[in-house]
Amino acid sequence: MDELIAQVNHEDSPQHTRKNVGWVEVIAGSMFSGRSEELIRRLRRAKIARQKVQVFKPEIDSRFSENHIVSHSEMRHESSKIRSANEILEKLEPGTEVVGIDEGQFFDEELVSVANDLALRGIRVIIAGLDQDYTGKPFEPMPQLLAIAEYITKTHAICMRCGQPANYSQRTFESEERVAVGASDKYEARCRGCFVPHADAPTVHD
Repeated sequence: MDELIAQVNHEDSPQHTRKNVGWVEVIAGSMFSGRSEELIRRLRRAKIARQKVQVFKPEIDSRFSENHIVSHSEMRHESSKIRSANEILEKLEPGTEVVGIDEGQFFDEELVSVANDLALRGIRVIIAGLDQDYTGKPFEPMPQLLAIAEYITKTHAICMRCGQPANYSQRTFESEERVAVGASDKYEARCRGCFVPHADAPTVHD
């Protein structure tokens, strides 16, 4: 009996867990909520721990830099531009332990399977992105990523009208395109009460 108990305890011990399995972390929120800043903070900590890090961002986002992800507070981290999520697998280098991905909402839905693939390879995957578009609808593929993630962080901005916690990205210029890259010149952070979904005309301060 003692031998059986010892065997069961041995099989349940941490050293018998699958060390080669990674996980997915998602940082989601509105514009100006610190998503990229939190992503950069985690990447820097991984590098301090001497882990090999690779970072990717969509080619469409070249607002502040061609080869860096840059937060609105001007924190930055070197990155590679890619056109599709599958390029992450093509550009993955041997020994990479952490993969960071910014502006996840601008990628196709293949990002979900790519994130799962990386995690199964033992890689820690950190993805930051907008969870809602300018109309307040879920911004794919972020909802699917939130569903598969082991860890989720929801960031909030400050409403630029009333100062309450903001969860929405208010477009302040006329455009019917769902994807329209911009910063404070084109968007404002808004709370639920101040947000105007499907605004047909620019929404500015009174």
